[in-house]
Amino acid sequence: MPSLERLSRRNFLGISAAAAAGAFLPSTPAAAAPAAVSTAADRSLSFFHTHTSERLTTAYCTAGEYVAAELTGINHLLRDFRVDEIKPIDPQLLDLLYELTTRLGADQPFHVISGYRSPQTNAMLHERGGAHSGVATHSLHMEGKAIDIRVPGIRLEHLRDTAKALRVGGVGYYPESNFVHVDTGRVRYW
Repeated sequence: MPSLERLSRRNFLGISAAAAAGAFLPSTPAAAAPAAVSTAADRSLSFFHTHTSERLTTAYCTAGEYVAAELTGINHLLRDFRVDEIKPIDPQLLDLLYELTTRLGADQPFHVISGYRSPQTNAMLHERGGAHSGVATHSLHMEGKAIDIRVPGIRLEHLRDTAKALRVGGVGYYPESNFVHVDTGRVRYW
């Protein structure tokens, strides 16, 4: 059994898949991580959760291996705070965020509006906002494969355009709510 301190990507995904009993099986084909991410041995991210005021700066990947304890911390911060439910976050989503912060040259944390959403929370948000709320009935947030973010000091349009230029997953633009949605599903824009 691999050390809990450091797991290779392959071991982490294998263990996660077994533990989650298929929870990571995509409903749509997932895009590959950006080429620049796959060569980066050490990857760090910083987060500020806008609803809970929690902060986290983490070196989630060291020497090309995901760090289990750091992933656990990310899963906790990105939990559905409304029902205090945790789901593993897709490491490809973290790599997408790492590539975004690198390309943006950002020195501020990602401000998280929404990470994982339980089915109950997703249904409540969908009903509250109606058909045009932007909350999908089968949202990738419920799979730990989506996040809604903004970055202080970065124009929202620039964040959106940089995410689209990666050509990895979906990118949604919500200027009226001041956030950009990114996910690891199929490439699409709205």
